[in-house]
Amino acid sequence: MRPDRPPPLARADAPESDVVLSSRVRLARNVAGECFVHRCSESAHRAMLGMLQQVMLRGDLDETLNWVDLETVSAHDRQLLVERHLISRHLAETNIPRGVAIADDETMSVMVNEEDHVRMQAIAPGLQPERCLRRLVRLDAQLETRLNWAMHEQWGYLCACPTNAGTGIRFSAMVHLPALRMTGELSKVQQAAKDLHLAVRGYYGEGSESSGNFYQISNQITLGVSEEELLDQFQRVLIPGVVRYERAARDVLLDRERLTIEDRVHRDLAILRSARLLKADEAMKRLSNVRLGACMGLIDTIGLDTINALFLHIQPAHLRERVGGALSPADARGVRAELVRNMLSV
Repeated sequence: MRPDRPPPLARADAPESDVVLSSRVRLARNVAGECFVHRCSESAHRAMLGMLQQVMLRGDLDETLNWVDLETVSAHDRQLLVERHLISRHLAETNIPRGVAIADDETMSVMVNEEDHVRMQAIAPGLQPERCLRRLVRLDAQLETRLNWAMHEQWGYLCACPTNAGTGIRFSAMVHLPALRMTGELSKVQQAAKDLHLAVRGYYGEGSESSGNFYQISNQITLGVSEEELLDQFQRVLIPGVVRYERAARDVLLDRERLTIEDRVHRDLAILRSARLLKADEAMKRLSNVRLGACMGLIDTIGLDTINALFLHIQPAHLRERVGGALSPADARGVRAELVRNMLSV
């Protein structure tokens, strides 16, 4: 893993990238004849880990995967992987034998011994779930020639959580919704998403809070619907609907409160360009407004790629990686402010 590499979600030329930061598709799979992860003994966990590690590293897959043993790496390295959305917080924090195989370009990972034996995921900038799915389908097909996935004739792929049974697939999009929040319309979108059986979660997924007005929206239905039907609805109906609502809210702000929004955006940009101390939540909040200003044409001196990348690089583990050692909370505030000043002043 290379923390200095620009994150895949930093691309500003991707489809619908003014609202959709990134797309992710995840497939959950379990090995037939083996107990689910939460019912396994430690020896069974280790046996599963060893077997799946060998499968991932055989060298005859289309994807070149690099193995990370999450038992032996430091908590800092695990947090780096969480911040880059390559593993879940649950996988980072649990204490059972577990690992992850990561593609060379860091836009695909295969988690082992998470909630299921295997959770493979692919990520792409903007609204591109189809691109992610094609990549995962190829990998899944190759793995299935080596592994016998747990399958039921009626219920499809069997998973530890019944809500994942069927296709075992989750489509998700990381969306930036500051205008909906400012206009007070966000709660309506959240209720509409609930009515459409969509989950709305925070920046790091399940159990996390929204940060910087970012939300992960994902499907909750996987049973009785094909992958193609789920993809079509997610890519062509559901997320485009959210995008339209956010863009409409931005138009309302420009029409009714342009001077107020311009003032907020430029004040936050000025603070970020001059601050000597920045907490993570303050930086996320102010960067969110600067990103909104860039997308609305109120700022033309900073590229969206730069702003997007900053959301990652100001996170705690990336700051520690930047200085090459531990940081106290006070020191982190100084390093974060310096980083933001340098990147926004170019």
